[in-house]
Amino acid sequence: MRRIRPRRFNQGSHHDGQPARPVRASRRPAAPPGARQRLLLLLFLGVTLALGGCSLDASPASGNGVPGLQITVNGPTSSTTTNPSKTATLPNGSATPSSNDPSSSLQILGLITVLSLAPSLIMMVTGFTRIMIVLSFLRSGLGAQQVPPNQVVIGLALFLTVFVMAPTWQQINDTAITPYSQGKITQQVALDRAQLPLRGFMFRQTREKDLSLFIYLAKIKAPRTQADVPTYVLIPAFILSEIKTAFQMGFLILLPFVVIDLVISTSLMSVGMMMLSPTIVSLPFKLLLFVLVDGWGLVVRSLVLSFH
Repeated sequence: MRRIRPRRFNQGSHHDGQPARPVRASRRPAAPPGARQRLLLLLFLGVTLALGGCSLDASPASGNGVPGLQITVNGPTSSTTTNPSKTATLPNGSATPSSNDPSSSLQILGLITVLSLAPSLIMMVTGFTRIMIVLSFLRSGLGAQQVPPNQVVIGLALFLTVFVMAPTWQQINDTAITPYSQGKITQQVALDRAQLPLRGFMFRQTREKDLSLFIYLAKIKAPRTQADVPTYVLIPAFILSEIKTAFQMGFLILLPFVVIDLVISTSLMSVGMMMLSPTIVSLPFKLLLFVLVDGWGLVVRSLVLSFH
């Protein structure tokens, strides 16, 4: 049988004439309001002291001054430098702030633009275009599509360009870069001086027919001197002349290789070996001829002399 446990009742309920109620467990007494406020106050004071100690440790012991301001007064000077990008000089009590200069921002923007366009400038206003096209024709005439590799061809073209353009760049350095770095001329004067040697090089390599074509397309008056020709007209005329010169040199390079291909192809047809590719047989003969005549020396010599 299930055992029934007796329920406890409040003893005082019988005297009041009311039915007895079961006794409930007493709850834990709540903390007084004063103790809770003291606890929150101690926690707030601890956090405040901790933050104050961190800020005192992080502040530099450099003296009393305004952050980011440098003051210079005639006589005894007192300077505080915490931010070198914002300075102010006070001669005879006058202040001149030098921050937020829009010209410096424009100069930085122009420098970034020039750096991003540097590869295009190297290819378009120097002899790199002519040299690269001629070397590509040479590799195509040999019939070896991956010999020499692209990295070798581009590297050779780049250093040949440096060799050809060295006198022009030296003149730019002597007349524009060095005086500007020494503070003798302004930036605009340096840019004007740097254009002169480069424009002279492009004028020497540009055909009059190509220059006249772009002058006509630009719909400008016929210039009387080279100084009257705008740079935006000179550069495309120079590029077009470079491509024409490179194609002419490429034709002279490809001609002997085509003759070798014809001779090899005719010989294979005459002996009935039509299934054998003429390219495989002609490649050793092309390499032999190119080495015997010192082909690399002839090509490089012709490229360098074509600019003079």
